[in-house]
Amino acid sequence: MIYTDRASAGRALGKELLHLRAAWPLVLGLPRGGVPVAAGVVEVIGGELDILLVRKLGLPWQPELAMGAIGEGGVRVLNSDVLGHTGITPEQFAEIEAAELREMQRRRAVLRGDRAPVPRAGRTVIIVDDGMATGATVLVACRVARAARPQRLVVAVPVSSGEALRRIESAADEVICPMVPRTLGGVGMAYRDFHQLDDEEVRALLGGTAAPR
Repeated sequence: MIYTDRASAGRALGKELLHLRAAWPLVLGLPRGGVPVAAGVVEVIGGELDILLVRKLGLPWQPELAMGAIGEGGVRVLNSDVLGHTGITPEQFAEIEAAELREMQRRRAVLRGDRAPVPRAGRTVIIVDDGMATGATVLVACRVARAARPQRLVVAVPVSSGEALRRIESAADEVICPMVPRTLGGVGMAYRDFHQLDDEEVRALLGGTAAPR
């Protein structure tokens, strides 16, 4: 299966989440790529759309491969398998983490501005990204969301490696992923259009943050 783009992947994912429609869920897209997927989910099942800010700590020579991730509230997850085989020094790691923290703060200002996050306590919360390779970013997102005490926490992605699914299965109450290839060379391989989104595209998607009940 190849998705046309992130929006169509979100609509396909929404069909797997119809059992949550009555809960009028809060759907949290991980910027930037997870936001159009999350918007597609909301088109199908309704609910509210918001973002959850996290940043992957990618290798300098392979940014898509996460050696860890950071999220709002100072949450951090390390991928020991990647760190153990790359020779990254503590100084290199600290430099990358500081740069990603700055970018997360910039995105908070640009994408959220003065708007407060939609309250997550007591809600059915669905964390959505455009895919998972290592699962580090989504794992951080789960920990950030759990701190707000949602009633139910669901992770939904259009494509994932088996390793990533195993990594996060204990972090969420439910994990939905319709496509788990035997070998995942990269999340982008599951899409015909996997262009790099800019801030304006994400802001436009967030302009209408709720679908009708």
